[in-house]
Amino acid sequence: MRWNIAPAQRSALALAFGFVVFIGGLGAYVYSRHVWAQERLAELEPRYARLVGLGESGPALDTALAQRRAFLARHAYPLGQDVARAGSDALQRARETMSRAGLDVSTTQVLAAKEVDGFDRIPLMLRMEGELPALQSALTVLPSLSPSLFIESFTIQTIGMPKDGPQRLSLQANLFVLRSRK
Repeated sequence: MRWNIAPAQRSALALAFGFVVFIGGLGAYVYSRHVWAQERLAELEPRYARLVGLGESGPALDTALAQRRAFLARHAYPLGQDVARAGSDALQRARETMSRAGLDVSTTQVLAAKEVDGFDRIPLMLRMEGELPALQSALTVLPSLSPSLFIESFTIQTIGMPKDGPQRLSLQANLFVLRSRK
């Protein structure tokens, strides 16, 4: 079977066919962009959910930050305080604590500070003599000091053999304090 199509109809059919191909290509392009957008949305959705969660937990984060700052202030000297001044202040507090407990402090020294994990670690050395109850008393008071004095090491030796009375001890305490660097 042979169809007789006039030239005007051929060009109309060719135009219609071209239009159908164009619409089909446009549809395929729109579909591919839609699939791409869906994939991007699936990729971004967890990130967006995290951001929304962070926004909703803002007051809790503010509270946690305030608690962290209070904790830091309790245990470390602030950034604004000079390292030498922080060291001498800590040494004075340690000396007073040991003396009040009944220990005789003979030598004290602030050693060179070292940077450790965002802090200046300021070592202190104290040599003293006293009895065991005085040492126990001093050690119970140390944790209550603010900023905290941390114990690195203790060297304890007995002094002589007493016939009467409690045993005397010779002590060397290596302590340190922290100063914030941030």
